[in-house]
Amino acid sequence: MNDEHTAQLKELIRHAILAPSSHNTQCWKFRLEDHAISILPDLSRRCPMVDPDDHHLYVSLGCAAENLIQAAKAQGLSGQFTFNASGDGAVQIALEPSPPTVTPLFEAIPHRQCTRSEYDGKPLSPEEIKLLETAGEGDGVRVMMLTERAEMETVLDYVVQGNTAQINNNAFMQELKSWIRFNDQEAARTGDGLSSRSTGNPSIPRWLGNLLFKALVRVQPENDKNTRYIRSSAGIAVFVSDVNDKAHWVEVGRCYERFALQATALGIRNAFVNQPVKEASVRPHFARALGLKSSRPDLVVRFGRSPEMPSSLRRPLEAVIV
Repeated sequence: MNDEHTAQLKELIRHAILAPSSHNTQCWKFRLEDHAISILPDLSRRCPMVDPDDHHLYVSLGCAAENLIQAAKAQGLSGQFTFNASGDGAVQIALEPSPPTVTPLFEAIPHRQCTRSEYDGKPLSPEEIKLLETAGEGDGVRVMMLTERAEMETVLDYVVQGNTAQINNNAFMQELKSWIRFNDQEAARTGDGLSSRSTGNPSIPRWLGNLLFKALVRVQPENDKNTRYIRSSAGIAVFVSDVNDKAHWVEVGRCYERFALQATALGIRNAFVNQPVKEASVRPHFARALGLKSSRPDLVVRFGRSPEMPSSLRRPLEAVIV
């Protein structure tokens, strides 16, 4: 592999690592090959309390894979996707020359973010809803676009239930705190986690954050905040997979990332409200409320328009390439 080819592959990885991940753990490693890049799960960065079956870890791999495929198109490469479910759980993107295609989804990669703020409450056009729905469909994965207020209130009920259960779980709260970066210096040093800058919270020293954490993250204020966030949104997208296995979790990630990039290209923000699917005691009731029988609700995402927030940081390439 010559230096020029290696540099090209690293440029693809620069775009891949801009994908979202649970708590911004960046739970991936990248292996360079002659005509391919493999994305491996980094199990040292898993979150066993919020994600005990690694569902969202594999969703994150799918998000990174979709970014890489979109970036490959722009570089004149066709990315062929395969998932090694029986081996090391790696996603492989085989790369072959093809005519360069710069898509709006590729151009949106640096600007995509999970925007954790209130939106403007205005509805999207039917054409925009259709574009988002089409982008979010995949192999064994579909997206339910909920834009009626009654539907959104139903989702909100389960967000509140899931959020209440999580905050009342001390182990969950300890894990969450470990990924919070209370100030810019801490975020810059680690390059990961949930930084105060991306959530609109003030920057404070970690010792003070540790002291105030339980006082700041309480059930009722957090439920009130989620209520404002959801009621200010234009709608909620629920990603649903036919089969509950790692291959479909990765596919859900690819579908969500296309949805998020399409939204970004349209000037639409989005953010996860995954409490109903992350909390195991709530998920079956949430599925029934959606009318799902055998399918699994995988991701819950609110969307609408709002100003851009500061983006979360990323670790350097040297930390993720093996």
